[in-house]
Amino acid sequence: MELYIYDYGECDPKKCTAHKILGKGLAVKLKDVNELGRDGIFLTPLSDRAVSSEDRERALTGGIKAVDCTWKNADTKLKRYSNGRALPYLVAANPVNYGRPLKLTTAEALAAALFILDEEEQAQGLLSLFKWGPHFLELNREPMERYRDAGTSTEVVRLQKDYL
Repeated sequence: MELYIYDYGECDPKKCTAHKILGKGLAVKLKDVNELGRDGIFLTPLSDRAVSSEDRERALTGGIKAVDCTWKNADTKLKRYSNGRALPYLVAANPVNYGRPLKLTTAEALAAALFILDEEEQAQGLLSLFKWGPHFLELNREPMERYRDAGTSTEVVRLQKDYL
């Protein structure tokens, strides 16, 4: 599944997971922020819809898109697009936000979407770039398996309430 990242360049390059993913050629760097709203799915916390298995075909044909920016600026940087999808409740494993719900790195967000869309092997490969990466899957395996098995966004939203 193709991965795309729009990078606002706000992170410390040494800690930025998006930079590492792009540097390894595992994602395509988007040059225009408006490309997020075209094709595929766009990961954004502003969406009312959660990533679910019903998005698989859309992601296969248009990819998964993510934005890399600091959390404090996210609300002002992100736009609403019809292809926007929020990630359900998951816990960060990265060293900066370890244990914090919904404070995922770009790598964690992309890997979670891949897992939910039944691309676990690709998610594992992406996370293998980071020492803490495999732990993200261990920490969130049960909810991600349940989210993957859910048929719709509505079911995913309902399931996440078990973890809040």
